[in-house]
Amino acid sequence: MEGLEEGLPRSKFKRICVFCGSRTGYRSSFSDAALQLAKQLISGQSVGEVRIVADMHQRKAEMARNSDAFIALPGGYGTMEKVLEIIAWAQLGIHDKPVGVLNVDGYYNSLVELFGKGVEKGFIEHSARHILLLADSPGELINKMEVYLFFFLFFF
Repeated sequence: MEGLEEGLPRSKFKRICVFCGSRTGYRSSFSDAALQLAKQLISGQSVGEVRIVADMHQRKAEMARNSDAFIALPGGYGTMEKVLEIIAWAQLGIHDKPVGVLNVDGYYNSLVELFGKGVEKGFIEHSARHILLLADSPGELINKMEVYLFFFLFFF
């Protein structure tokens, strides 16, 4: 694919569902991170497919069923709702796929703090803290997700 930088490692995942906002946000670092992630994930093959679904619930179920992993970029309520549902599904044992957030400029710091408070106050099991993976760069996040998958497959 034209424009891809040589030497970028490719993900071992075949299909990653990426949640992101419909807006670019006020900082160029948000769109820069999205482009960096795309360069890391796209292998020159066609990307995505169109499927007609009845409603949002079916849409999310299809995305979950057809993905090997999930990444959330900075976004608004829709992005938050989707990533929180995927986290809840992991906690309930509906899936065992890695869930990561790309923490561009500390965007998700407050959410991670909220989860910590949930553990501290007894609303979230301490063992569930491993569900959400956090990293500042796409390469670091994908690496953490691959390590998570390795440990999950061999130790759980």
